[in-house]
Amino acid sequence: MSSPLDPGFLALAVVVLVVAGGLNGLAGFGFALVGTMALATVVEPATAVVFMIVPVMAVNLALVRELPTDQLRTCGRRFWPLVLAALVGTVVGMAALDRLPVAPLRLGLGVLTLAFVATLQGRIALPGVEGIRDRCFVETPAAMVGLGAVSGLVFGGTNVGVQLVAYVRSFDLPHGLFVGVLAMVFLWLNAVRVGAAGVLGLYPTTTWVVASGLAVLPAVAGVAIGSRLRDRLADRYRRGLVLGLLGVVGVRLVLAGAGVA
Repeated sequence: MSSPLDPGFLALAVVVLVVAGGLNGLAGFGFALVGTMALATVVEPATAVVFMIVPVMAVNLALVRELPTDQLRTCGRRFWPLVLAALVGTVVGMAALDRLPVAPLRLGLGVLTLAFVATLQGRIALPGVEGIRDRCFVETPAAMVGLGAVSGLVFGGTNVGVQLVAYVRSFDLPHGLFVGVLAMVFLWLNAVRVGAAGVLGLYPTTTWVVASGLAVLPAVAGVAIGSRLRDRLADRYRRGLVLGLLGVVGVRLVLAGAGVA
């Protein structure tokens, strides 16, 4: 396992965090996915997942402040079944994290990443949740609980929040509100994950805990850059940047998991 103090890992981590943060600032998602998948090519996937928890929380804290207070309260009230179920699923997913074999996990992460890319390109249709769309919720508590539990389980073990992103995208929100709502949901999830990671002993060493905290700096810097560029780039360019990078990382993970690279 690479040390977080290894110069090669440090250089890679800074670049990955700035780029992933920039993409998240632009598109409203992708930070945890890009960061985790890129780092999982050089360290064990479980280590990459827990290393990214604190930076992911910091990034979403920076973005959630863009959501007006009244909208934050409204979305919080309407999304609570989704978030509560996702919190439970997340803790269960994290508890299973250190029991997952490395190669199959890398392969699975790569497949999930490529499936997400294909979904956003319109080549795969995710089953939607039917119901009334009202800015930031679907009027089906049972659907929110089911989706939240499954999404939390996957997110807790992999940092992949594909289902949650697709769910929020289905509401056709204005881009700024879409970014803020996603940030709010992932902020709550990661606040719980920080404590859970410590209780479950998922950090390999104390050095990894410190490194994860310091990783907040390049991550937030990347978000600030991406946020400034958000209104200057058309949606197709934002989408192209995110999907292009995710595609490269997904292929790399699949090859690594299959023992090819």
